[in-house]
Amino acid sequence: MILGLTGGIACGKSTVSAMLVSHGAKLIDADQVAREVVLPGDPALAAIVAEFGQAVLNDDGTMNRAEVGKVVFGNRERLTKLEGILHPAIRERMWERINAYAAEDPNQLIVADIPLLYETGQASLYEAVMVVYVPREIQIERLMQRNSLTRERAEERIALQMDIEEKRRLADIVIDNSGTIAETAQQVEQFWRGQGLQL
Repeated sequence: MILGLTGGIACGKSTVSAMLVSHGAKLIDADQVAREVVLPGDPALAAIVAEFGQAVLNDDGTMNRAEVGKVVFGNRERLTKLEGILHPAIRERMWERINAYAAEDPNQLIVADIPLLYETGQASLYEAVMVVYVPREIQIERLMQRNSLTRERAEERIALQMDIEEKRRLADIVIDNSGTIAETAQQVEQFWRGQGLQL
């Protein structure tokens, strides 16, 4: 099964993906792939330099994230151009890995961890979507604690994503991570057994 894994910021997606991996799932992490596709020599980085100029590079040829951030900040058109380069490159690299894992063993669970799965219209590409859920109030508290943010800043960050209740409604599988780690682990195990996967 090829599973899309998503959730909101500070909902505990990494915790759940680690649990799935510990049971034997193969994981492809969109954030990690996003860092890979802008390494020197990669076509995506060349396209970014062609679009935004040499100023987006560090002296060693790597991408200067802070500079790219400045270039696109508050500029919808430039941000759309950047996303138009990055999103297809990330998606292509992820599916290369998914297909390679599926060829190795078609019966294993392959998990694609994508923070903006719904926002980028990718949900339909997966056999099922698992959402790691916590109520918004807990999400705010955890984000404030994790990133040392004020409530206002935490709410701003959360507002950039689709509402967690909407993600929960759209999900095929919901893992409620608002309780203890043990309770979350129990839900993951239940899902695993329900799929007939071997522990």
